[in-house]
Amino acid sequence: MTDHADDGNDDRLTYAETGVDIEASEDATAALLEAFGSDLTTEYAGLLDIGDRYLALATDGVGTKLMVAEAISNFSTIGIDCIAMNVNDLVAAGVEPVAFVDYLAIDDPDEQLTNEIGEGLAVGLEESGMTLLGGETAVMPDVIDGFDLAGTCAGLAAKDEILEGEAKVGDVLVGFASNGIHSNGLTLAREAVTRDHEYTDPFPGDESRTIGEELLRPTRIYTDLLEPMREHGVRAAAHVTGGGWTNLLRMGDREYVIDNPLPAQPIFEFVQEEGNVTDEEMHRTFNMGTGFVVALPEDRAGDLVDATDGQLIGRVEEGASVEIRGLSLA
Repeated sequence: MTDHADDGNDDRLTYAETGVDIEASEDATAALLEAFGSDLTTEYAGLLDIGDRYLALATDGVGTKLMVAEAISNFSTIGIDCIAMNVNDLVAAGVEPVAFVDYLAIDDPDEQLTNEIGEGLAVGLEESGMTLLGGETAVMPDVIDGFDLAGTCAGLAAKDEILEGEAKVGDVLVGFASNGIHSNGLTLAREAVTRDHEYTDPFPGDESRTIGEELLRPTRIYTDLLEPMREHGVRAAAHVTGGGWTNLLRMGDREYVIDNPLPAQPIFEFVQEEGNVTDEEMHRTFNMGTGFVVALPEDRAGDLVDATDGQLIGRVEEGASVEIRGLSLA
């Protein structure tokens, strides 16, 4: 990536300045959990003991990626994003997703929109091997301006299938590529790319696509990693979403040294240049080409790489930071 540290910073964008303060969001979430005494047992899913197995639940939405879809009237992929953002959290806990319910809030019923969302949900369900159990469409013109899409995913796992959730010093890290920007950081990305462009302009990295279409590339679904993760001794996993590379710290207070990162797709360089965004802000906001990371013993990592499309990207040491591309993220 191109470091903008020496550039004039009057027009430099940060995620917080575009309206999303990650630290404030985390503080608010912590306050909510404290209020009702949550007993969440993993970083990514709530678990309910149902005897010989756990029932797991995760819930998430698509975020302001919806605004890109609305701007170019293309709603065909955001259903995939809604599925992916939920099932990938279950995968990071070691849980097999089994069922999904969606929630669509809208100001005015729109047949094209709902049909295309349904098509995307169907694709996501097929890719993840889940069943849609139902959902809700709420028409609320007094509350919603446009629409919002979210969902809840249920999963099941035997008690010995849940990941430990803690990386150990000496473990190595295997990374799995993203499809691009996925479904986080879009508030910053939208502000950056629309400074001097329209969503309908050709994307400089691939002029057969528009900027809007590039931003709408659907989030990759990682359910295919569950079996090889279990077979090859993965201890902990990180779904790289909001907060970017700091998500690796959810695998425990260790130092995650990324000395062989996967390449970032052209969309990230485009966002950085258009928004004059620093390298650190990019890595704290976006996945930067890697959507999922796992930690496992060094002697088992080669077999995992051979069984998947993963790549050895780094190692786990003593400390409490993520070291990547000359940055230290704590």
